[in-house]
Amino acid sequence: MKPFLDVLINKKPRTPTPIWLMRQAGRYLPEYRELRADKGSFLNLVYAPEDAKEVTLQPIRRYQMDGAILFSDILIVPHALGADLDFKKGEGPILNHVRTKSDFEKLTREHEGKYYEKIYETCCLIRKGLEVEGFDETTLIGFAGAPWTVACYLIQGHGKTTFPEAQRLLKEDKDLFDQIISLITDSTITYLSGQIEAGAEAIQIFESWASLLGSADFKQVSLKPVQKIINALKIKYPHIPILFFPKTANEAHLLEASQLKGLDGLSLSYDVPLSFLKQLPTTLVTQGNLDPEILLAGGEALSKNVHDIIDATRDRPHIFNLGHGVIKETPPEHVAQLLKALREN
Repeated sequence: MKPFLDVLINKKPRTPTPIWLMRQAGRYLPEYRELRADKGSFLNLVYAPEDAKEVTLQPIRRYQMDGAILFSDILIVPHALGADLDFKKGEGPILNHVRTKSDFEKLTREHEGKYYEKIYETCCLIRKGLEVEGFDETTLIGFAGAPWTVACYLIQGHGKTTFPEAQRLLKEDKDLFDQIISLITDSTITYLSGQIEAGAEAIQIFESWASLLGSADFKQVSLKPVQKIINALKIKYPHIPILFFPKTANEAHLLEASQLKGLDGLSLSYDVPLSFLKQLPTTLVTQGNLDPEILLAGGEALSKNVHDIIDATRDRPHIFNLGHGVIKETPPEHVAQLLKALREN
């Protein structure tokens, strides 16, 4: 069995620990920057299956990672629902915001297929590419944003903020907010199901803005729709492992998330102390949580932190990862150092 899947399915430690990195395909690699320049825009690259496949495979060729995460974006779902989407240099994603009933009524699931099909085609090409290039032990990971995180961008209209409009709508118009979350949830189930049908062997759900929610809202707004997604996928695809990443969630949130039924793995941010692992059930795979800044710096600190994480997770099922994405200024040789240190432990 592939190392990544072995840990997630059998819930036992494995040596060496399987590894992949969030944003492992991206701007820190010169071959990515070259391809990105040719395509002209980020979305042009995402919706070009052959090129998106190439980007996904670039770090696998360099480092032989145990997981190849689909090259895409969490905002494909609102784009497919009819929200205009653009990625402007220095500004991040820009969407036409949804804050009123009339805004919401402009969204539709009628055309989502034409957007999702491009992503599904990329999944098919990646699976074939992994086989053709001899990476038979590498798992294809599909993903989507959690409904709360996607709703934050859709309601606010951009990402350079702590999403006050999303938080306001949650408090002032709960009915409309719930309709937005429900639509995103249902479309995400369709989207992830299609990724699995197209070859994804595991799924990660990214909750990038878990830290904005208090305890009651986290349960209702984050965990409830995520549980619905997990339930739907597990009914159709019980063999597909699912990971959840509530970025910068506090320990109380993480304990709540660890109780999601059907969840196979919980991804931890860089700010979670290794001592916290003792509070999590050993039947739950953990993933993480090297600080991306330490990877950026490299050197002895990187080797020491890799050793510390391996030592703390030696007796539990664990997948090595960062506690967030690779920073774009990270030298590729630091990633090579990380892999060497991990595989020597």
